[in-house]
Amino acid sequence: MVLPQEPEFEQALAELATSLKPFLQANPSYAKAFDIVQIPERIVQFRVVWEDDQGQPQVNRGFRVQYNSALGPYKGGLRLHPTVNLSILKFLGFEQTFKNALTGLNMGGAKGGSDFDPKGKSDNEIRRFCVSFMAELGKHIGKDTDVPAGDIGTGAREIGFLFGAYRRMRGEWVGVLTGKGATWGGSFIRPEATGYGLIYYVEHMIAKAFPHLSLTKKSTKVAISGSGNVAQYTALKVLELGGTVLSLSDSKGSLISKDGIAKETVEAVMALKLRGGALASLSSQPGVEYVAGQRPWTLLEQIDIALPCATQNEVSGAEAEALLKAGTRIVAEGSNMGCTAEAVEVFERARRQGGDGRVWYAPGKASNCGGVAVSGLEMAQNSQRLVWTSEEVDARLKGIMTDCYNICYDAGSKWSGEQAQEGVLPSLLSGANVAGFIKVADAMKAHGDWW
Repeated sequence: MVLPQEPEFEQALAELATSLKPFLQANPSYAKAFDIVQIPERIVQFRVVWEDDQGQPQVNRGFRVQYNSALGPYKGGLRLHPTVNLSILKFLGFEQTFKNALTGLNMGGAKGGSDFDPKGKSDNEIRRFCVSFMAELGKHIGKDTDVPAGDIGTGAREIGFLFGAYRRMRGEWVGVLTGKGATWGGSFIRPEATGYGLIYYVEHMIAKAFPHLSLTKKSTKVAISGSGNVAQYTALKVLELGGTVLSLSDSKGSLISKDGIAKETVEAVMALKLRGGALASLSSQPGVEYVAGQRPWTLLEQIDIALPCATQNEVSGAEAEALLKAGTRIVAEGSNMGCTAEAVEVFERARRQGGDGRVWYAPGKASNCGGVAVSGLEMAQNSQRLVWTSEEVDARLKGIMTDCYNICYDAGSKWSGEQAQEGVLPSLLSGANVAGFIKVADAMKAHGDWW
């Protein structure tokens, strides 16, 4: 069931198995559903041959992992990055299945992509890659079958090229991809959705357990990793509310400011990343310091809220301990599985201990589901040939994140095992895993996938 050398997938599976233990002990009939849900319904692997600007053929690996369609059409992003492999895409598709369940929308789980690296490529090279990639992927997707979206390395430019290739190949305009441009089928708030939704989720955590950390207060200090779409809009929402952003980062280092990163600096980061630049070039920005080769978690003396928004396993066990020493009270993932298993155990142990040193951790499948939620709303708008206003979409996003938080809190209160201990917060990790699993498993049972 678990193939050798799939560490990311094994990590995600082990996390779910641990969270489900109390539930499965009380409901042993669901054990068979757990066995079945681990296996993807379909994995498509293919080669992608494209022509570089020198007229030479290049080849990459393409993938689509269609994990589970019990709740609706497969839904999940396309990642373009040299680290992409089957283990990473299986873990992402597996997580996506339960994340999509938590949104309350009718979406199954999938993930795909290629080990192609858009960095350093010309627009024409990226276009030629996308056309070749879609020539095969297009045989396996459709508006009622599988609706991919963007992910790391797949932004508005790539979605446009992919959509155009599909439209020309199939001769039809349908909402087969989400993250489209606002003037040709996209949804307002989609670029902002993951970051905004992350903050909406965190606001519920604050209100419940740490009201003194209101994001309307400049004294509330928020460390953010990453500098892509999720990190950018997370930072802008914190600044809009009135909190202080301490950091951003990329694969080469961290941009930090003990007094707070200004909105103008975040906007400079947004412009830089559109050109494929590195944060090191912004070291001269006023009030910031660039630290090469390090993530932000060990660089700051005080961090109230930590929001990993870069990639998987970006917070180690040692960095989790450093966050505790910095006074961190909330950790919520904007990235998928942003914390290692060791880091999660550090946070969960601090939660179980309660008291003034308690920490509350939210897994990405819950706290970052706002992105795919608005992708689902984009699908709904395409089906109706309508465009909702920014205010309408944002209101729906807030409602989805509120419902997701409540679902995780209630399930965590019932199944995390510490609900009887006074002063101990429920595990949002257990809550998200159990609630998402139950919804998917019940749909599978109704369809006759297990009995």
